[in-house]
Amino acid sequence: MLVDSHCHLDFPDFEQDLDAVVERAGAAGVAAMVSIATRPREWAQVRAIAERHPSVLYAVGRHPLHAHEPPRSEPEALLDAIIAEAAHPKMVGVGEAGLDYHYQRESEPLQKADLSAQIEASRRTGLPLIIHSRDADADMAEILTREHRDGPFQAVMHCFSSGADLATAALDLGFYLSMSGIATFKRSDALREIFMAAPLERVLVETDAPFLAPQPKRGKRNEPAFTAHTAAAGAALFEMSADAFAEQTTANFHRLFTKAAGALSGAGEAA
Repeated sequence: MLVDSHCHLDFPDFEQDLDAVVERAGAAGVAAMVSIATRPREWAQVRAIAERHPSVLYAVGRHPLHAHEPPRSEPEALLDAIIAEAAHPKMVGVGEAGLDYHYQRESEPLQKADLSAQIEASRRTGLPLIIHSRDADADMAEILTREHRDGPFQAVMHCFSSGADLATAALDLGFYLSMSGIATFKRSDALREIFMAAPLERVLVETDAPFLAPQPKRGKRNEPAFTAHTAAAGAALFEMSADAFAEQTTANFHRLFTKAAGALSGAGEAA
């Protein structure tokens, strides 16, 4: 059974057929999925989805592309809000946090302040940080290395598509790399080489649904059921059977997201 370690089930793309989407995921062998909140004002909606569906877990944070949006709370308030939300049994991670210089270079100071606050939230809660990094490899590697030295935390480099240097820096810190549909694209040979060089026990799979549908679904709306296609590509990379790769990446997920097993067993149902 697979785990989609990163999707966005609250996005409008799923508004009309969310129940069917979750059902198709289960039919495709996806036993669990983590729906990621990207703005504080959306946390309640993501939480409600997790409460309604036994196989859905969730994470909360502030995405770097939303760092500049009003009303903007200070990083300290963001930190406190995440810590409070972590009391919910199905809240299993912090983020999506990070840096994105591709679209929002002008908000760099705000992005960095939010990233630091969410790193501290990860430390205090013991929940893994879910990292978004785009066109920011050098800054991201420097910040993660410095922050980890100041106080350890765990993390996953979500939808990893950056360079080998950032992959090495993350793996050296004990972090995980998450494989998305990008790894199935024809022109992603360099990315596939990065994953092949990574320790198998530090690899996760995800969809980032509704974005980045893998081959052979590219161009369509992505959904958690399509984790199976990315996992098939991952199994081929590591020269493993699909079942063995699913078993390993699911074990990896539970090693990182330590709160997930209790939530999925029923202990995590909201009161």
